[in-house]
Amino acid sequence: MTIHTLLATATLAVAVPVAAIADSAENKAFVLEALENTLLAGDVEAVDRYFATDIIQHNEMFANGIDAQKGVVAFLSGNGDFSAEYIRVIADDDIVAVHARYQGFGPDPVIGFDVFRVENGKIAEHWDNLIPEQPLNPSGRSQIDGATEITDLDRTEANKDLVEDFLTRALINHEQVDFTQYINPSNYAQHNPLVADGLDGFGAFMAQMAEQGISMDYTEVHEVIGEGNFVLTLSEGTLGAEATAFYDLFRVEDGLIVEHWDVIAPMPAADAPHNEAGKF
Repeated sequence: MTIHTLLATATLAVAVPVAAIADSAENKAFVLEALENTLLAGDVEAVDRYFATDIIQHNEMFANGIDAQKGVVAFLSGNGDFSAEYIRVIADDDIVAVHARYQGFGPDPVIGFDVFRVENGKIAEHWDNLIPEQPLNPSGRSQIDGATEITDLDRTEANKDLVEDFLTRALINHEQVDFTQYINPSNYAQHNPLVADGLDGFGAFMAQMAEQGISMDYTEVHEVIGEGNFVLTLSEGTLGAEATAFYDLFRVEDGLIVEHWDVIAPMPAADAPHNEAGKF
């Protein structure tokens, strides 16, 4: 999908403030342009045009500041075979989130979410969660296929509230919630590499984890980013005994979750090269 196609997927709604739409669209276009002209072009000199001098970096492999960002671009340029496929891009005011497939970071393709904060016309902060590409899941879905069109801009806040309430009640507080209040019981597409479609697929996966003595606990939702029918959450918790970062992307339709993608990765270890800003 091209950058221009991504920018054209949002369906405008009269109920949404025009200024908010304009700001989000402008920031989305700016971030995509920045990625194209720096990372994809391998142009170190262009970094100054798009990134703040004191950019805050939450990837534990890179230091804060623009010199480290230039180092990333220089590394990828020298690598020679870096490429990126941007599948979904959502913007929520000054925050832009990208769901992507990357090649050239290492020997295998990587699936990730990158989140950027724009301030004063520059990218001022970056978060991400990355894992190697996995085989198709039990329902034959990949980590990136599925719906991409952004719709229902007038329901952005309601959809964000729905997702945050679901995560808080079901995965943080472990309340005995009726999942059908949040997830469509007859239409739920799952892109987690280990989980099949539907509530039955999710239930079977959780039961299998319980049999193995593995628990999945969310402890805090740090960010809820939404544009229309798409909501991305950045959360931390534990998977078994391991501190874990959970990035979850939900698609909401008619007030219920109908599709889910995620990237689940360990939190930075104590010996991480850089973690000055923390994961979140």
